[in-house]
Order: sequence, then C-alpha cells, then structure tokens
Amino acid sequence: MTNLRVILLVVFGATMLWLWYPFLIQTEQQSQQQEETIAKPDYVAVDLKQTSFAENGQLSYQITAKRMELYQELGFSHFEAPIFVLHNGQHNWQLAANEATLYENDTLILEGNVKATNLNETAMITHIDADNLRLEITNRMMRSEQPVVITGPSVTITGKGLIADLNIEVIELINHTETIYDKQ
Repeated sequence: MTNLRVILLVVFGATMLWLWYPFLIQTEQQSQQQEETIAKPDYVAVDLKQTSFAENGQLSYQITAKRMELYQELGFSHFEAPIFVLHNGQHNWQLAANEATLYENDTLILEGNVKATNLNETAMITHIDADNLRLEITNRMMRSEQPVVITGPSVTITGKGLIADLNIEVIELINHTETIYDKQ
C-alpha cells in the first residue's frame, strides 16, 4: 500500500507541475516585456539643436546635444554631451556637461564635468565648475550640493553647495572652503 501511495503522489505532483507550467512561464515573459517597454525611449534625436521661446515670444533657452532620448510616459528627456544656453536679458549663461536630464517641470539636472559660463563679459563671475548642477529653468535658479569652483577675472572661490539666482546674478555658497585672489 505504501508503494501505491508513492506512485499516486508522484503522478499527482507531475500533473500539477504540467498544469501550472504554462502559467509560470507566462508571468516571466510578461515581466521581461514590461521591463523592456519601460526602458525604451519614444524617440531618439542625434545632433540635436532645439530652441525654446517663452510665452511672451522672447528666446528662453537653446539646447544642442550629441544625442537626446525622449521618454514621454516617464516625463523626461535624457541628453548626451549637452550645451544649454539660458537667455535672460543681459544675464545669459551657457551650461555644458557630460549628460543631462530635462524633466517636464522645466528642471534640468546636469551631471559630469558641469561647466556654467557667464556670457556677460563684464561679470564678476565667469565660470562655475561642479560635478552636478540643478537648473530650474522657469525661475532661473541654479543649485548644487556638491563641491563647486567659482572663477572670476581675479578670484577663485571653492566650496560645497551652491544656490544661484540667475535673474539678479546672486550666487551663495552653502559651505565656503577657500578664496584665492589673483594680483593683476
């Protein structure tokens, strides 16, 4: 009688495995398809040149990039080797980085060798160098929590963290480290 029970148990187990096998395979395939769908951009642009205007018709910003990927459903665009020029009357800035992400709320996150250049030749601050920088395009605010180097015609300032209002060109270091004045 024990042999009969063992045989019935093996037959029952094999039958259950045979019945559940298609269901188990199907869920693995669906999860792989979902992962692939999330990771694919809606479209890709190579050698991108884009110009954006404000509601009043004035030039707001320009972007050039080696490559751009738009993820419409996720709400962002990713750029490789972007150069972003922010137009704001006399207070114009050019920002370059290894890569950047532009979100639907007009927030641009620049990462890797970020260099912000003041396009006003008479400005006290000419460059800001950082590893990453966050730019809020609408209200013209620049922020970073990483180490930054601010350079001017006769000064170099280092610190950690930065808040910059580009409307009035006021830059505040959160944690000042060192200031070096060059003699000219």
